[in-house]
Amino acid sequence: MSTDPDLKEVLWKAADKLRGSVDAAHYRDFVLGLVFLKYVSDSSGDGAFRVPRGARWADIAAQAHSGTIGATIDAAMDAVMRANPPLAGVLPKPFGRDEVDQRRLGELVGLIGDVRFAGHGGDRGQGGRGGQAGRGGQSGKSARDVLGEVYEYFLEKFARAEGKRGGEFYTPSSVVKVLVEILEPFKGRVYDPCCGSGGMFVQAEKFVLSHRGRLDDIAVHGQEANERTWRLAKMNLAVHGISGDLSARWADTFYEDAHPELQADYVLANPPFNMSDWYRDPGDSRWRFGVPPATNANFAWIQHIVAKLGPAGTAGVVMANGSMSSRQSAERGIRAAMVEADLVSCVVALPGQLFRSTPIPACLWFLDKGKTARNQVLFIDARGMGTMIDRTERVFTSADIARIAGTYRSWRDGSHSDVPGFCHAAGLDEIRSHDHVLTPGRYVGTAKATAGAAGDEPLSDKVERLTKELFAQFEESARLDQVVRAELARQDERLDEHLDGRPGSADGLLDE
Repeated sequence: MSTDPDLKEVLWKAADKLRGSVDAAHYRDFVLGLVFLKYVSDSSGDGAFRVPRGARWADIAAQAHSGTIGATIDAAMDAVMRANPPLAGVLPKPFGRDEVDQRRLGELVGLIGDVRFAGHGGDRGQGGRGGQAGRGGQSGKSARDVLGEVYEYFLEKFARAEGKRGGEFYTPSSVVKVLVEILEPFKGRVYDPCCGSGGMFVQAEKFVLSHRGRLDDIAVHGQEANERTWRLAKMNLAVHGISGDLSARWADTFYEDAHPELQADYVLANPPFNMSDWYRDPGDSRWRFGVPPATNANFAWIQHIVAKLGPAGTAGVVMANGSMSSRQSAERGIRAAMVEADLVSCVVALPGQLFRSTPIPACLWFLDKGKTARNQVLFIDARGMGTMIDRTERVFTSADIARIAGTYRSWRDGSHSDVPGFCHAAGLDEIRSHDHVLTPGRYVGTAKATAGAAGDEPLSDKVERLTKELFAQFEESARLDQVVRAELARQDERLDEHLDGRPGSADGLLDE
C-alpha cells in the first residue's frame, strides 16, 4: 500500500514556501507540525484525536492572511495538546515568532488546506478552501494510513536534506526492514534505547499487521536524548496510532535510564556510531563483559542492550564496522566475552552508501539469549547487495531483504548450508582462531566462479569485459576533452572578434 505520490509531492512543494524564512534547524518542525495539525482536523470525526472548536483547520485557514496566523497556529497547537493528553508537550509552537515570515506562512496554510487526509468528510465539510474536497482521501485508505505514509516520506526527505545530522533521527527503511524481518517481533515488548524519530517501532508495527496480528500485540518502549527528536518520535507514534512509552521527557540513556526494570523481548537500535562524548560510570552494572573505553561508546550501547533483553530476548543493532574487529584492548575483550557467552547469533556486513548521513561503513549485530544453534555464529557478507537509486544512495530491494532474512531463518531452524562468498556458520573454535574478530569476509570465503551457470560469469571473462569497458570509458573521456577544448577555442575567437570591433579593444590596451 502506498500513498499517491502526487499528494506527497504537493505537500513537499508546499513546504518549500517556508524555506529560507525559517532557520534550517527548525524547518522540519514547522512543516511536520502543520501537516499533523491538518490531519487531526480532517480526522476529528473519526475519534482519533479531539480537536476543540477554534483549533480546527477551517478556523486557522480563516486567519491565513491576517498577519497573525502564527499566533493562531500556536494557540491551536496548545488547544490540541490540552485535549489529547498523549500529545502533551509534543507539538511545536514556533509559528508566532518575530522572525517567521507571516505572509509565507499564510500561503503555506492555504496550500496545505487543499489536501484532505479524510476522504469521507474529515472536518465535516469545513477543511480546505471553501470546503473543497481537494487532494487526498484515497479510496480504501484511512486518514491515518495516508498521513503515516506522508510523515515517513517527509522524515526521509528531511534526513537526506540534513545530511549527517539527519542520521540522528532517521535510519533508512530498508535497513530497518532487515532487522525486523530477522527478529520477527510478532508479540511482546519492543525496545529502542536511542529511538530517533521512532522508525523502528513503525516498521515493527507494520510487520505485526502484515502477519495478521493486532496493533496491541506489541508494547513499545523507547528513549531519546535529543528534545526535538523525542518530539518527532512522539508525533510519529501518534500518527501511526501506536501507544508507546517514550518516557515523560528526553534523557541520556547512559546517565538516566528511563526503563530501568524493562526486560524486552526484542530490541531494535541504531545507536550513534563511535560516540566519544558520553557519560561513563566504570561501576555501572550494565558493563557485565567489561568497561567500555571512554573514547568510544559502541560497546556501551551493545552491553546496555544485552542488559535490557529478557530471558529469551533477541536484538538487532546497527553498528560501525570497527565494532567487529577493533583491537583496542577493552573492546576486544568485551567482544570476546560476548562470543564466549554465546550471545552473538549473527553478524551482517552491509554495503556502502546505505546511509546517506554518514560515510562510515556499517554492519548489523544480532544477539539472542535463547539461541537454538548453540556455540555458533552465522556470518553474512551482504556488501555486494543493494541497488543504487541515485549517485549517492543504495537501498536493499525486497529480494535482498528476503535473501538475508531467509538465510538467517534457515540457520536458526537447523537447515542452513554455507554459500561461499555470502554466508558461513562458524563454530567457537574457528572464531577463536581469528582472535574473536567478527568480520564476515574472514569466514565466508570467496564466491566460486562457475562457468556456464545461469546468471554467472567466469572470472577471466569478467576481467576481460571490465577491462574493455574501462578502456572504452578512457576513450570517451578523451573524446569529450577534445570537444570541450574545441568549444572553448571557439568561444575565445568570438570574444576576440567582439573586442576587436570596439574602441579601446584588448589589443589596444596591450599595445599601450
